[in-house]
Amino acid sequence: VQLQASGGGLVQSGGSLRLSCAASGNTVSIIYMRWYRQAPGEERDMIAQIDTHGSTNYENSVKGRFTISRGSARGTTNLEMNNLRPEDTAVYYCTARTREKSYWGQGTLVTVSS
Repeated sequence: VQLQASGGGLVQSGGSLRLSCAASGNTVSIIYMRWYRQAPGEERDMIAQIDTHGSTNYENSVKGRFTISRGSARGTTNLEMNNLRPEDTAVYYCTARTREKSYWGQGTLVTVSS
């Protein structure tokens, strides 16, 4: 499974961005997909997850502001980010989990200016 993330950029505080992630390869084996983020000097944290049934989970700091969804094609996921804050500045990564392992895409940088 290969993952390609897109949609990062620079936005002002209070603004919105939409990240997308597309998997290729053996996408039928994907059990769930996640978004992680890593701020400078910080650990990488999971912020949102969606499984094949559409069930979602969010890290507390993004609940009510971020929405993870499945794309129209299998193995795609989107992350709608609203009311962005400077502390949301980070490199965002999408991942896909199969029974055997987790796959990581390249990161996409989100910068929120105050």
